[in-house]
Amino acid sequence: MTNIITKHAVSKSLEPKQASEEIFQQLGKPRNGFVLFYCSASYPLNELASALNHQFSDVELAGCTTAGEVTSDGYHQHSIIAIWFSPQLFSINSAVIDQFDSFDLISAQSKINQLTEMCHFDEEQTHRSFLLTLIDGLSAKEEQLLSVLNMAASGLPHFGGSAGDDINLANTHVYHQGAFIQNAAVVIMVHSRCRFEVFNSNHIESSKEKLVVTSADSLSRTVLELNSEPAAQEYARILGLEVSQLNPEVFSLYPLAVKVGGQYYARSIQKVNHDDLSLTFYCAVDTGIVLSAVEMGSITDTLADKLSTLEQRLDKAECVLACDCFLRRLEIEQRQQLEPMGQLQRQYNIFGFNTYGEHINGTHLNQTFTGVYLSGEVYE
Repeated sequence: MTNIITKHAVSKSLEPKQASEEIFQQLGKPRNGFVLFYCSASYPLNELASALNHQFSDVELAGCTTAGEVTSDGYHQHSIIAIWFSPQLFSINSAVIDQFDSFDLISAQSKINQLTEMCHFDEEQTHRSFLLTLIDGLSAKEEQLLSVLNMAASGLPHFGGSAGDDINLANTHVYHQGAFIQNAAVVIMVHSRCRFEVFNSNHIESSKEKLVVTSADSLSRTVLELNSEPAAQEYARILGLEVSQLNPEVFSLYPLAVKVGGQYYARSIQKVNHDDLSLTFYCAVDTGIVLSAVEMGSITDTLADKLSTLEQRLDKAECVLACDCFLRRLEIEQRQQLEPMGQLQRQYNIFGFNTYGEHINGTHLNQTFTGVYLSGEVYE
């Protein structure tokens, strides 16, 4: 087809005005449509917001900070990437959620209704829409928000990611209406004339050893004890390591997982708390749940199989929007899989960001790739 569906841009400049100008130029100086962007937390965010607002004065923007950027040229860090969506093929609108504690089903339904009206489609066309969520990755509110939002969405497919900050675990931000904000989420409704499918991929194969959470602080997502032993000590034991050897690289190669409905879902470790040898996680944990040490398959082959299946069903990809856990990137680097992953990123035009957590249809996950496959084929 001859229509320009999306455009993509990358700037490695850390000077906000220059980065904004480069993105604007690469996207063809857009005066309409919608721009989704992801940026390193190393930018001076107030200055970047000002520069983006000035440059993209006629275009709606939404985005967040990252733990790394994903492009068709591979993984990046300390950069900003952006995707422009043609208004001829997409109707896209966004809304902010900045009161997590009071966000209930009524509030969620109001947001969904608001976005539906702004996207100007009727109930017969809901199969042509999906939701994208971007959430402050250190808010620890993903499970609550996603569950309520999913109930209100009434079956709309939904994916997303939790904002990062270059693995500093200090300050994560989402961007909406001209400002970077914390303790908030951005919900984006995409109504598409292009065929698409929301999907997720992980490479967990089987369980090796079970660990019962015998003491936990669910509010801080901290496990104090596993099998009635200090959590970090017990986790290190099953790996044959010392607690002093535990770090993000180890966490990426040896995740723990919960089994739900016959499927394993990763519960990734964020850090060791050396004062009491507890473990803080990126996802919800609570006393009594059973975590499993798991065997992992090929991270690139699993994703390649998924993308190939989607291509057979939907035709060639225009692009794949990705929310890809930063621990997957660490694993790919350690297992020397950057080249095969890079081939997939080029082949399917993958753009997105490395996250502190992934969202799929109301569920908060770790060490998972969630995204939407956007086909170049248009609905009649």
